[in-house]
Amino acid sequence: MKTKTKKPVSEKVSHIEANIGLSEDNKQLVSDGLNRLLANEYFLYTKTRKFHWNVEGPHFRSIHLLLEDQYKEIAEIIDEVAERIRKLGHYALGSFKQFSAVVDLLEHDGEEVEDEKTILMELCQDHETIIRLIRSEFIPTADKNNDDGTSDFLTGVMEQHESMAWMLRASTK
Repeated sequence: MKTKTKKPVSEKVSHIEANIGLSEDNKQLVSDGLNRLLANEYFLYTKTRKFHWNVEGPHFRSIHLLLEDQYKEIAEIIDEVAERIRKLGHYALGSFKQFSAVVDLLEHDGEEVEDEKTILMELCQDHETIIRLIRSEFIPTADKNNDDGTSDFLTGVMEQHESMAWMLRASTK
């Protein structure tokens, strides 16, 4: 009977691979999708912050507070997406240059912010873009690559965006 020899714990290890039952190719494909989601979340966070800072109008206070709640929620999503990528053994993107290379959302690059309703509609459309991407691309990629954990995680993120989009839509009436 052969016995396996274990490496001594004191032996220096430079990197431990994530051995979680997924092939490296599968983890890479899912991580690529998650990094794209991360880029979109970061752009949406930045746009929501900008609108929060610059909104004006008769409903200033309520919209200002709504957007504050939303950018805080998006900030949590950003952290969770990055941590999910790390759980798969890959690195999260972290620069505007990297994000810009894979993002789907458009940046709001004008100095002045439009009227309240336009702000709410633009943010709602961005949330809906993320929802569609999660539903049509990111969850199917996770499913195809046997990553049930990421599929479940993405379903939760999608539901958060559905709620935020609903709040924005309801505020335009």
